Amino acid sequence: MKKADATRLTILEKAFELIYVKGYQATSVDDVIATLQVTKGAFFYHFRNKDEMGLAVINELMFPIMYNAFVKPLSKTLDPVMDIYAMIKNLLFEVPELKVEYGCPAGNLTQEMSPINPEFSIALSRVTEQWKKALMTSILNGKKSGTIREDVDAQQVAYFIMAGYWGIRSLGKLDNSKDCYITYLKELKSYLRSLE
Repeated sequence: MKKADATRLTILEKAFELIYVKGYQATSVDDVIATLQVTKGAFFYHFRNKDEMGLAVINELMFPIMYNAFVKPLSKTLDPVMDIYAMIKNLLFEVPELKVEYGCPAGNLTQEMSPINPEFSIALSRVTEQWKKALMTSILNGKKSGTIREDVDAQQVAYFIMAGYWGIRSLGKLDNSKDCYITYLKELKSYLRSLE
């Protein structure tokens, strides 16, 4: 990797960390620069402004991470009940970058920035749309393989699971505890089994 590319990636990674902890609006360009061994000139060589950096964080860091964690596990499933449950459990308990005290990075940014910046809304919609499609496809595949009832509405299931995940991440953030995740997972398992 070229030095300039490595510098850009380092800026994005540090920006992501700060935004996740502090929120987008509370994170300044100076905050990002202060935590790195780069000058303001180096920052502005890579990004015209903070919003360009923020969009790059979504498109270049968050989208691939979310694709690998939320979409890929469902890409070839024939047993969505088990695979969706395993994916959500993994996201809540096994991904060290996702901290209970900070909630869901995509959910946080969606709540904070979508109402005030249409470009952020579009970029974040791209991220969540991929997850919704993966959930719907897994349910449709389950119908084909006979593991999901024919009368199940794939879109309703996708929205319900997405809302539940973001909601429980927010409750965990409020409590600064994973205890609520355990209760949620029990109910999620029961719900998913009702689709069989």
